Amino acid sequence: MNSIAIVSSQAASLVNFRGPLLRALSDKGLEVLALAPDYDIEMRSSVEALGAKPVDYGLSRTGINPLRDFFDCFRLFFLLRRLRPDVVLTYFIKPVIFGTLAAWLARIPRRFAMIEGLGFVYTDSGDKISLKRAILRVAVSVLYRFALARVSGVFFLNNDDANEFVRKRLVWPEKARCLGGIGVDLLEWAAAPVVKCPVTFLLVARLLREKGVIEYIEAARRVKSMYPETRFLLLGSSDTNPGNLPLADVEAWVAEGVVEWPGHVAVRPWMEQASVFVLPSYREGVPRSTQEAMAMARPVITTNVPGCRETVVDGENGFLVPVRDVGALAEKMLFFVERPEFIGRMGVKSRLMAEARFDVHEVNKRLMIFMGIQ
Repeated sequence: MNSIAIVSSQAASLVNFRGPLLRALSDKGLEVLALAPDYDIEMRSSVEALGAKPVDYGLSRTGINPLRDFFDCFRLFFLLRRLRPDVVLTYFIKPVIFGTLAAWLARIPRRFAMIEGLGFVYTDSGDKISLKRAILRVAVSVLYRFALARVSGVFFLNNDDANEFVRKRLVWPEKARCLGGIGVDLLEWAAAPVVKCPVTFLLVARLLREKGVIEYIEAARRVKSMYPETRFLLLGSSDTNPGNLPLADVEAWVAEGVVEWPGHVAVRPWMEQASVFVLPSYREGVPRSTQEAMAMARPVITTNVPGCRETVVDGENGFLVPVRDVGALAEKMLFFVERPEFIGRMGVKSRLMAEARFDVHEVNKRLMIFMGIQ
């Protein structure tokens, strides 16, 4: 094996989420081709510093335009046929579907896909599903089934997602592998000192309804009505996802004094200010933000749903609450406000869990073994 192509829909994710993998593959002596549609000078330099070669290709990350998507697929086919990698690894929904099909057409011998979460299409928002969303779900399922029939293996981050894809016959069970999270660098995300005064809660997420942002704000209102000094931080930016929340709403919450919102910023300095990490998401793969919080020895409050529940042993390193239950979320926040001695105790448990389960170097070793890279 001489080369591997990793196909993404975002250049930044190659650095932020796949950086250690790019480095590990390069250290194996492989030519690592990092494909993305949105490189800028900074991202190109960062990828090169990891030992990989940035490669541009065309792809619309979001939106539904079948003609554009299939045109992009054929352009990617010609590109892969010219590059001739021995292995292709795709992640994010469009690269998984159209990147896999392009690699199959180009007769790349070993093709792998990573499903990091079910995303907007399959996540239950609690509302009645719209006709448009129902049609989209059917269309995506058909495309997934066709594409994933042409892979050597599919990596999932949690067993619930793997089982759902198998149950829906989107992937054969013998092709499914569970990674248990993409992992974090435990040295980079070292344990930070405990913060007890004021007790500070942090949510890191794109500004999407499905991330539980509204529930976080409502719970914050209840807690601040009783303990006004408590801080609530929200990190994240707007998105083109259909579940995106209007920026005007976020700005109104800030003006109300419920939450502090610095926008899309580096996470670690803000995690250092936090006492407890909160993610009231409706569904995840295994959230990277929660893994970072655990590595920094932060207790976690999250929902008892696929992906999120993989990060918490209820009552040990944090709490699991029912999805979309503002009352339960506020209750667990109040637990830490009124019993701050548990912040440090549970934070230590989080760090130990991160060391045991979310070391990115161990995760990447398993990933490379699955792909036959020794």
